Amino acid sequence: MECMKLALGADHAGYLLKDRIRQYVMERGHLVLDEGTNTSDSVDYPDFAQRVAEDVSAGRAERGILVCGSGIGMAIAANKVPGIRAANISSAYEAQMSREHNDLNVLTMGARILDEADAMHIVQIWLDTPFSGGRHTGRITKIAEIEKART
Repeated sequence: MECMKLALGADHAGYLLKDRIRQYVMERGHLVLDEGTNTSDSVDYPDFAQRVAEDVSAGRAERGILVCGSGIGMAIAANKVPGIRAANISSAYEAQMSREHNDLNVLTMGARILDEADAMHIVQIWLDTPFSGGRHTGRITKIAEIEKART
């Protein structure tokens, strides 16, 4: 696996898991752009989702990982940024399919849903699984066309 630059972000519910993910991906040789938060002080998750999604959209990072309590709000907010394909992933199968079929560029997870071992397994699969291309490329193009028609 080649070195990637990853943007990471979390709210107060997800910052501890985000920090573990940061350590894990750095140990695997990836570069990290940590967009915070780094405390348990209450913050608004859309702020961090926007930062990470914009990093990916602008090319400052190849992919992004976001963590909040459930992962749901982060996915919703990140998907508002053009060019982002974010999904809340809670299983190894979803991680694999999100990359193979959807070329997912922002992974979101719930720190109150997943234990650390499951989260790390999801991250590993998501980072290691390539986009399949083929018939899926046309589907990704159609998603981008929907996005363009709405902007």
